[in-house]
Amino acid sequence: MHIHILGICGTFMGGIALLARAAGHKVTGCDANVYPPMSTQLAASGIGLIESYDADQIRIDADLWVVGNAISRGNPLLEAILARDLPYTSGPQWLAEHILQGKWVLAVAGTHGKTTTSAMLAWILADAGLDPGFLIGGVPKNFAKSAHFSESSFFVVEADEYDTAFCDKRSKFVHYRPRTAVLNNLEYDHADIFPDLAAIETQFHHFVRTIPGNGLIVANAAEPALDRVLQRGCWTPVERFNDPSGWRASGDDADGSLVIHDRNGEVGRTCWQLTGTHNRSNALAALLAARHVGVPLRRGLEALSRFENVKRRLEVRGQVAGVTVYDDFAHHPTAIATTLAGLRGRVGQARILAVLEPRSNTMKLGTMKDALADSLREADRVFCYAANLGWDAAAALAPLGEKARVSTDLDELVHLIVAAARPGDHVLVMSNGSFGGIHDKLLAALGG
Repeated sequence: MHIHILGICGTFMGGIALLARAAGHKVTGCDANVYPPMSTQLAASGIGLIESYDADQIRIDADLWVVGNAISRGNPLLEAILARDLPYTSGPQWLAEHILQGKWVLAVAGTHGKTTTSAMLAWILADAGLDPGFLIGGVPKNFAKSAHFSESSFFVVEADEYDTAFCDKRSKFVHYRPRTAVLNNLEYDHADIFPDLAAIETQFHHFVRTIPGNGLIVANAAEPALDRVLQRGCWTPVERFNDPSGWRASGDDADGSLVIHDRNGEVGRTCWQLTGTHNRSNALAALLAARHVGVPLRRGLEALSRFENVKRRLEVRGQVAGVTVYDDFAHHPTAIATTLAGLRGRVGQARILAVLEPRSNTMKLGTMKDALADSLREADRVFCYAANLGWDAAAALAPLGEKARVSTDLDELVHLIVAAARPGDHVLVMSNGSFGGIHDKLLAALGG
């Protein structure tokens, strides 16, 4: 079958492309915004890419058109597909029907930590010899790819609550029908499609309704919103983590320790590369999910000692003149705060220069602007790129006083950061996009 994917360079749709190609299909696709790491993954896999949504692509004569959720009515190619009554589907539905059917699906849902927890879970299963298939919204360094097709009975999927497609406004994860599901956390996000937290809780309730009675839900006991979801109806055993009287994780960033406890005390420990309370929580969720498919906890801990994290999660991009530049995907105030806390645990009293691009739809709408300053308090200096915002970033960051600088010009922002940086500093760049190549610009300017 020849499938042509609209929006192929998104992390999810790019993963669909890789799975389809590995499953033996002919795959082509198109997008308007092309940047690594997905563009390089697609090129390496020999997948043809067109940088436009021109209606003339109809001449490709694909057997099936797979439409990403970034594609809206009015898109020239989508309109041509609809006008000619050509066969089309969404990415999640294609995944469910062509890849997940008959698999033991392990799905990781939650507002934060989905990518890292999915990567941990896939790695634990792979290290145990189970060769799971997976589709993750990032590139785990242990695999160097975001998706993997296998004949294994197991498949790990990052289960996103964002909507499915222009024609299907349910959350993506309702298509996946997992037997093992992680509910990592839940707070308000995606203000462009959800009016409030209650609306997201309803989607999580729909997700819970798809999990069988012989499955398992691994749920964060510290999240009131998840309690509300489960109280609306649950037909599946629930194992809770972050429970003071049950499963919980501890550790120390200074010595890289990760310690797992149950109600009787410590049950295992390891040393690993990641930092932060949030990552220890992610690890525990992954360990409990892996245990459900037969991987003993101690075996999972051994695997995590060799876990290398995900690209764009506190990833060091370079060091020049004693200044270290990091890349991170954080774009929600909670994720910003936890990322900064993780870096603080790693660097101690060294200065952290936080560089933020409020790029997500939620951030652009200004829904989270009142929480932004507090999320950045751990940083010694803050630099915000405020281009194309509908709200006043300088006013939002005013509580930080003189340590915050705002600019709508990327080159000016780079100049401000370099002028402030000194040897021993750590520059943490946070964005869910390419941020105009700012990492390379900073490294070049620091070296100049």
